[in-house]
Amino acid sequence: MDPEELRQRFALLTTAHLTDGCVRAGVPVRCAPAGTHAVVPGSRIAGRVTPARHVGSVDVFLEAYETANPGDVLVVDNRGRLDESCVGDLAVLEAEAAGLSGVVIWGLHRDTGDIKKIGLPVFSLGSIPTGPLSVSARPDGALESAVVGEWTVTREDLVFGDEDGVLFVPADRADEVLDRAEAIRDTERLQAERIRAGESLREQVRFADFLAERTTSPSLTFREHLRAVGGAIEE
Repeated sequence: MDPEELRQRFALLTTAHLTDGCVRAGVPVRCAPAGTHAVVPGSRIAGRVTPARHVGSVDVFLEAYETANPGDVLVVDNRGRLDESCVGDLAVLEAEAAGLSGVVIWGLHRDTGDIKKIGLPVFSLGSIPTGPLSVSARPDGALESAVVGEWTVTREDLVFGDEDGVLFVPADRADEVLDRAEAIRDTERLQAERIRAGESLREQVRFADFLAERTTSPSLTFREHLRAVGGAIEE
């Protein structure tokens, strides 16, 4: 998918819509760890993953930029370390110059003030003044994959980020996930409008019917009931 088309479609969605779209499409929901937030509140990212495993030196980022495509997002694996930062203002400024659309870090950043001035979206677990504390040997595949929390991501993945956090989606399933997310968004917007107009959500999803049906079918789940009546609040 064209990077600009991807950004335009995500501009009208949230990561919450996309996670629900993943569930509907049968795609594993792969979120970065809770606490992964944008340096500048309200920042959003959408792009193909350019992975980099950090081992103490900025050269891995510079090499990643050499092969990145415009609109890609640098995804940095620093093993979730909270005792050092691995990305600072120069790495972010160079990412911007290389045409990348953002940075996601499984770890910490520093130079917060300068990063805010640069304006390129950066998501991390937080900040700390100290930079890398040591340099170790680069592992095999340092530019082929990155681990973020419990997930391993590659250039075959897309990454999305907003105020709720960061989500990874396989590029070859993105159209389906986006289609389903857009349908869910539209249903939820209509539900919200109806609530504001005086029709409660319980009325819309026929909650009294669900309670009655559950007395005779105890195994009936609310999600099954929602699917039957066209609700979307849980998926």
